[in-house]
This record gives sequence, C-alpha cells and structure tokens, in this order.
Amino acid sequence: MSLDEFFVTGEPLIYAGMVAIVLVTSAIIFLLTYFKKWGWLWREWLTTVDHKKIGIMYILSALAMLFRGGADALMMRVQLAFPDLNFLNTQHYNEIFTTHGTVMIIFMAMPFLIGLMNIVVPLQIGARDFAFPYVNALSFWSFFFGALLFNISFVIGGSPDAGWTSYTPLAGAAMSPGPGQNFYLLGLQLSGIGTLATGINLMVTILKMRAPGMKLFQMPIFTWSTLVTSFIIIFAFPILTVALALMTIDRIFGSQFFTLTGEGLPMMWANLFWMWGHPEVYIVILPAFGIFSEVIATFAKKQLFGYKAMVWSMILIAALSFLVWVHHFFTMGAGAFVNSVFSVSTMLIAVPTGVKIFNWLGTLYKSKIQFTTPMLWALAFIPSFVIGGVTGVMLGMAAADYQFHNSYFLVAHFHYVLIAGTVFACFAGLEYWYPKMFNHKLNEKFGKLSFWLFVIGFHVTFFPQYFLGLDGMPRRIFDIGPEWFTLNFISTIGAFGMGLGFAVFVFNIYYSYRTSQRETTGDSWDGRTLEWATPTPVPHYNFATQPTIRGLDAFVEMKKHNESTFDESKLEPIHMPNNTGQPFIMMALLFMSSFALVFEWMTLAILFLVGVIVMMVVRSFDEDEGHHVEVEEIKTTERQLRGL
Repeated sequence: MSLDEFFVTGEPLIYAGMVAIVLVTSAIIFLLTYFKKWGWLWREWLTTVDHKKIGIMYILSALAMLFRGGADALMMRVQLAFPDLNFLNTQHYNEIFTTHGTVMIIFMAMPFLIGLMNIVVPLQIGARDFAFPYVNALSFWSFFFGALLFNISFVIGGSPDAGWTSYTPLAGAAMSPGPGQNFYLLGLQLSGIGTLATGINLMVTILKMRAPGMKLFQMPIFTWSTLVTSFIIIFAFPILTVALALMTIDRIFGSQFFTLTGEGLPMMWANLFWMWGHPEVYIVILPAFGIFSEVIATFAKKQLFGYKAMVWSMILIAALSFLVWVHHFFTMGAGAFVNSVFSVSTMLIAVPTGVKIFNWLGTLYKSKIQFTTPMLWALAFIPSFVIGGVTGVMLGMAAADYQFHNSYFLVAHFHYVLIAGTVFACFAGLEYWYPKMFNHKLNEKFGKLSFWLFVIGFHVTFFPQYFLGLDGMPRRIFDIGPEWFTLNFISTIGAFGMGLGFAVFVFNIYYSYRTSQRETTGDSWDGRTLEWATPTPVPHYNFATQPTIRGLDAFVEMKKHNESTFDESKLEPIHMPNNTGQPFIMMALLFMSSFALVFEWMTLAILFLVGVIVMMVVRSFDEDEGHHVEVEEIKTTERQLRGL
C-alpha cells in the first residue's frame, strides 16, 4: 500500500484538517512537556476510576464531537445554500453526510448523556462510586478509542460514505470497496462494547448501591430515567453488536449475510439496524426527559407534578420502543397488515410521551419560576419537542408516510426531536451541574446569549425544511433546484446561527473559568436532590457519612431537619478503589487491533488481539483490593471544603 492510498489526498478541506490535527496535537504535546504535566495526566486522568472524572472526560469528548459533527453540518448547509454550488463534490458530500449522522448520534449525544449520568447518578443515590469502577474506566476508553478510530478515517483511508444507517447492499464490499466502511463497522463495534458495559454498570449501581432508606419510588427522576435507559441499552445493543459483526464478516471474510448474491438478505440489515436504532432514539431521549424534570422542579421550586405517572410513562416508552422499528421503512413493501400494526404501535408511544408534557406543565403551573439559563433550555424544549412529536405522529401514519418518507419533512422531524430533546438537554444538564463539576457557575449573561442564538438558529434552520419536504425536496441529495433556493438559503443562515451559539457557549466556559465566583457551598441552585448535599468540589469518596432517606426530594427533607452528609460521630474508614492504567492499555491495544483489521492486516490484528487477551489475564490475577480513606483524612477534607 502506497502513502497516497493510506492517506486521503486531493481534497483541500481535508488537507486543512490534516494541518489542524498536526498543529493541535503539537500544541498539546508542547504544553504538557513545557509545564511538566505528563505525570499529572497519567495519574489523575488516564488511570482514574473516579466516576466524576470519567464523566468529565466523556463530556469533553462529546463537546469535541459536537464541534466535528457541527462542522460537517455547516459544510452540508453551505453546499445546499445555492443551486449548482460545487463547494463539495458528490463523494465528499456523501462522506460528510455519513459522518455527521454517525458522530452526532453515537459519539456526541450518547457520551454526553452518559457523562452526565456518570457524574450525577452515584451522587443522587448516595453511592461512593459505580458498582464496578474498573469496568467504568474500561467503558470510557472503549468509547474514546472507538470514536478515535472512526474519526481518523477522514485523513487515513477515507471516510465511510454509505449514510449513517449504512444500508446494504450499498455498504457491502461490492459497492463500497476500500477501508472507509470498515472504519464505521469497527469504530461502532469498539465504542458499543463500552456502552453495553456502562448500561450493565449503571443498572447494578442503581439497584444495589442506593443510600439506606431510598426505595425505588423515592429515587430522583434523572436516576429513574438512567435506570430505564440502562435496560434499553442492555437489550438493544447486542442487536447492533451482532449486525456489525455480520457485516464485518461479509466485508472482510467474504460471507453473504447481507449481499445480493448467495441467498443474502440485504433487507435484514435494515431490520437489525432499526431494531437497535429505534430503542437508541429513546436511549438518547429518556435521560434528556430526566434532566428537564430535574431542572424544571428545581427552578419552579416545587416537587415534580405526577412523579409516579412520569416513572411509569418512561417504563412504558421503554417497552414500546422495541415494537415500532418497521416505521423506518413503511415503503419497503411489507404489506398493509404489517404497516398497520407498526403504525398503531408508533402512535401508541406518543401517549406516554404526551403524559410527560402535562407533568412538566403541571409542575410549572402557579410556580415562581427562576429564569436561569438551564431553565430557559428546559422551557424552550417543551414547544420545540411538541412540534417534533406531532410531525412524528404524522410520519407514523403508514399511508401518509409514502408521501413524507425520504423527503426533507423527515429530516426536519428527527432534528426537531433530537436537537430540541437531546441537545437542549445536554446544554441544560451541563449548565445545571457545572458548578458541581468545576466549582463555579457559567456566566449567566453569556449563557443566555448562547441560548438565544442557538434556539433561534435551530428554528430558522429546520422549520423551513418541513415545507421543503412537503414541496417534494428529497433528502440525501447534494444539489438543489432553483425552486428550493429561498428556503434552503434561510436554513443555511439558521445553521450558522446555531454555530455562533455554540461558539459563545465555548467562550463562556473560558470566560467563567477566569471570572466566575467560586462556590462556597455545595448547594448552588437551592437543589432538591442528594448531589447538592455534598461539598463542592466533591471529595473523591462523595459522602463522608451516607445519608438516610425519608422520601422523595431527599435533600429538601435534610434541609428541613438541618441534617448534613458530614456527621463526625458516625465517621468510619471508607473503602475506595485504586487507580489503574489497565483499562487504558487494554483498549489502546484493541484500538490497534481494530485499526489493523480495517486494512485487513491480519497478522497485526491477531498480534494486538493477543495483547488484549494478555491484559485480561493480568486483570484476572490482579489482587488489588483498593485502599481505605482514614477517618482523620475525611475530617480534614470535609472541614476544609465546608469552611469549618
């Protein structure tokens, strides 16, 4: 293989990307060397098993992926702003269109929410860490190296170009030769291992490690949404794992599961993909519902209206999410009966979702609302998400879907659901829990500016696309006719508004770090749940003494009874896990093995895989028992953090 086959050549934008990667990497290496921070990086971050630090790394990675996916989106919108504009050629457009969807769903939305779960859930249930801290670290590095493998494809080997759904036979070896599609398959497989392990880890943590007295129906709603999401992950992700493995075997070893020849079933890929893909939509939307519920209850100064109805509606959504996948291809020709069944199940899932809207409106009714930035995101979500939901019911009508399907009406619908649902929630959750992570709030003035730019830009971008779809503009095209120019141009202006909103948000992180007042109390927002009972910054053991739970909104009850999570008479040594570099090394080796498999370098792939197995054996015989935090250290830490 020559160098010009290994590296992507001939595209000015990709050359610019290569230069940017070299410059940023060089700057990071220089800064770490100049400030002598390599040891600090290894000890504090690369080897950590602390759920809070792992959560922060998830969120930082997700923000980087939001930048990457957003840059892809802006390039697509520029290409579609004018008829016959050759800003991108057809091949480059297909690659960007493929990576945008994959990055935003798999490598941005999920890790962002999992990062917030990592930080918040153990604190909300009064736990000291995850049930399996080692596995938690393994999960993060699995995601990180999977994302890295997928993202290097645009400079090495070539990006996948068969769409984020990678439908066969287009994604098969015959129609998509070369390493691009292999990057997709192995990048998703590698990160999927981590997601599945996280689902199991979170479920066990929530079911087995709650504080004394906390019953299931006394858990905060975000913890409930995480538990329900974990069940979906555990049942949905094995389907994706199998589907990716089968297509990998098709492409690399010449089998015929999804091929047009040899009795292959190309449509089976679509079924397997969406049997995972539709539950996946709820994997990224249910935690968002949990975040909005926490934010609305806190800033409405009220207990969440209809708490039990909210919980049961989430459980019902989770069950129904596995029964609607065929609505992604009503036009496949499955027949009227099959389409009718899935049309009914699709409309049925709107009922528990509608229940939630009334829960939030009921909580806001007659309350004294504090219009903080997190609350603005939550309030903007409700009408925006309803627009997405109502158009979803329209798409759920199988007969009408023959008109809407494969048009920009569908593009507008899923962006209204996923941006107004998931992305708004990511911003709301990060701004809300930011002081718990970094010991200061984000600046409200810049936060609100970022909010308005992003939300107005969002509606200007996607609302016109409903009308483009009704006017017959198909999705997945790289050029537009003159009749669609005006609305596409407006849509492109909106996209840059969203980009500007994100830029202000990033600037706000820097500005707040420099100027914001540091937190003197752990209760930044007059919170209702246990995470606000800890001092800020949160000590690595979380709780000096585990609280006893009396009911819902545990911290409200504690404040009424003047209780604290630091009672010197009840202090005991706390057992905590030791940091370890094994997860990082194991997943780095699996990354190298996967990279070799992308190019079908079998000897290298097997060699690195043997390294992974050796690391597993090392772990199996590892007798690391962790360590105890002694009472005197706890006293010193707590007094210092609480200013006693």
